[in-house]
Amino acid sequence: MPDETLVGRARSGDGAAFAELAEPYRRELHVHCYRMLGSFDDADDAVQETLLAAWRGFATYQARASVRTWLYQVATNTCLNLLRATSRRPQMADLLPGSGPAPTGSTEVTWLQPYPDTLLDGIPDDQAGPDVRMEQAEAVSLAFITTLQLLAPRGRAVLILRDVLGFSARETAEALESTPEAVSMTLSRARAVLREHAPDGDSPARPGTAAETALVRRLTAALVAHEVDAVVALLAADVRVSMPPLPAVWQGRETAARFLTEVVFRLVPEARFVTTHAHRQPAVGVYTRDNADGVWRASGLLVITLDGDRIAGLTRFESATLRSFGLPRILADDALK
Repeated sequence: MPDETLVGRARSGDGAAFAELAEPYRRELHVHCYRMLGSFDDADDAVQETLLAAWRGFATYQARASVRTWLYQVATNTCLNLLRATSRRPQMADLLPGSGPAPTGSTEVTWLQPYPDTLLDGIPDDQAGPDVRMEQAEAVSLAFITTLQLLAPRGRAVLILRDVLGFSARETAEALESTPEAVSMTLSRARAVLREHAPDGDSPARPGTAAETALVRRLTAALVAHEVDAVVALLAADVRVSMPPLPAVWQGRETAARFLTEVVFRLVPEARFVTTHAHRQPAVGVYTRDNADGVWRASGLLVITLDGDRIAGLTRFESATLRSFGLPRILADDALK
């Protein structure tokens, strides 16, 4: 059925026609909302609100742009409205209990959740406009998502629409009820922030390679055995350890070694790991044994950032994030074999 016919039916109130027009874009809209919000859970809410707002306002759709472009406009403004509700995002100032190495720095980005690769698979990468500047893998990396959260909301929106999705200056201006000149100025400032915070080093291999698998296996084996030296041997000199939503950062091999000895191995005497992927990077679900009943319970998700054959970053997220990865809260006995 031609889109024109579906559009006409949807305008007249046919919910099935609207769903047929909008549903093919749900997954990529979710990724877009995640880039804007930095939160998987908030992206879920934003997509629902986007589709509801689009359905209610579809009578105003004039077909000057494609349905996809129009949905992105609605999604972007939905996310901007959510970002204004700062009370949705709790801030955590307390550090880990007990002794341990002092943080070497802090981060402004404390509200962040990981994104599973399984939801990135199958999203078409050939629909970006001609102005796209970023490769798809780069545009979902944890470093990029983190840096996006440093931008003001409108700067974030402009950068994503222009450099990730390839919207023209005119399309971006229409989406944000602005002007192409204002969009260009905002984009210039946003790109400057991106360059300032761009990570140094080599590009990691594509996920799932034999080298990556071997590196993750060596890391998890060393963590299980509490072999600090074996872990440190895998780390880059300026490795960065963080634990959102804590604002602290521990950087450098020596600091990482102390952090493992004085915090991780003390608080987590036994751990097991289940491999997965997030942000086109290796990751592991972390499980710790409950001394009361001997059950292995979810304890968090560790995203591993690679720099060539070294680990440049370890980012530990809270256990609630395992849900989006399809990982269980309790690890079955047969998973340990």
